[in-house]
Amino acid sequence: MSTVLDDLAAAVQRNCDLADAVHAQDLSLCTYLLQMREFFRWERGLALDRLPDRGEVGRWIATRESLWEALAGQADPSFAQLPIASGLDAFDEAAANERLDEFGLIYAAGLGRFRRPEFVLAERIESHAREGATIVVTGREHARGMNPPMAASRGDQVLVRRDVLRRWLGTRLELSQQRPSAEGLCAAVDAWRVDDDREGALERIATAETETLILHELGERRAAALLGPQWEQMLAALDDPRGEIVARAIRDLFADCESTLPTLLERDERASIHFWFANLEGMRGLLAPELRAGYLRWRGEGLAGSGASAALADALPAQREHWLARAREMLAAWRDAAGAGVAAFSEELVAAARGESPPG
Repeated sequence: MSTVLDDLAAAVQRNCDLADAVHAQDLSLCTYLLQMREFFRWERGLALDRLPDRGEVGRWIATRESLWEALAGQADPSFAQLPIASGLDAFDEAAANERLDEFGLIYAAGLGRFRRPEFVLAERIESHAREGATIVVTGREHARGMNPPMAASRGDQVLVRRDVLRRWLGTRLELSQQRPSAEGLCAAVDAWRVDDDREGALERIATAETETLILHELGERRAAALLGPQWEQMLAALDDPRGEIVARAIRDLFADCESTLPTLLERDERASIHFWFANLEGMRGLLAPELRAGYLRWRGEGLAGSGASAALADALPAQREHWLARAREMLAAWRDAAGAGVAAFSEELVAAARGESPPG
């Protein structure tokens, strides 16, 4: 199996590199450099508590960028077939996994944000059924791209990539040390009781936050059932990055008000609640000030010694309905005027969140 695995991993990594060659520059410079540092650490098998040498990382980035340039410049820069059986199409997940299941491996391929191709070959560490979906949790990854998602849903499968989650959590722990006043993040670190055993703490936190990711993906599946197939058709057709970012933020907020946050509150998972709000950033943070206000009331009452209150739980039903309504309004805008309708709706929503006059 070792030779077969090596050949398969090489083919999948080549496809990951080709996807990166086309899409790596979609990221901001800060995000790009952070992701490249973590990609270097993954490729070299470095411990998460070891900071890589900057000079070595810089030389590695230059080499990787040269590889990407060469791949993108090929006469036929198409994705390689998988060396399984007589050769499989790079996106034929089902056929690949039929052959890999007995080896405890999982292969995933699909299109992510901005229609970016995503590939991964990983070890399967857990699989179970919930809400009509097969939940698959992966561990060590044999091939991956430079900016992989932590979780994804396709069809009836939810895939959670534990190694990607652990690595991202490591960067958040670093941030908590650099910014000891970071709202929510340091509260989560305190609740998790992170001590000198950083690797052990990461394992504990990754286990807890794997469940948070599963709850989110289940919320997205519920959103899909309510919004219907046109939502995915709209996302696939959009060529406006801002519109897609707003659309995904709306669906994410619905999913978390529908599934993630109510369940965490019911279970009194205070560290995970703090952590969720520590990561309410970017477009989601801009659009959802009411959620943050509910969190601050919940946190304040907890600090006062009254325990978990209804301050946040009471806000969630209205927020759930709010984001479901916004999603349906965006769909209606797309039906009326396609991409232009989504762009106009997104600009109005963002302007309102910023307290600005609507454009035009």
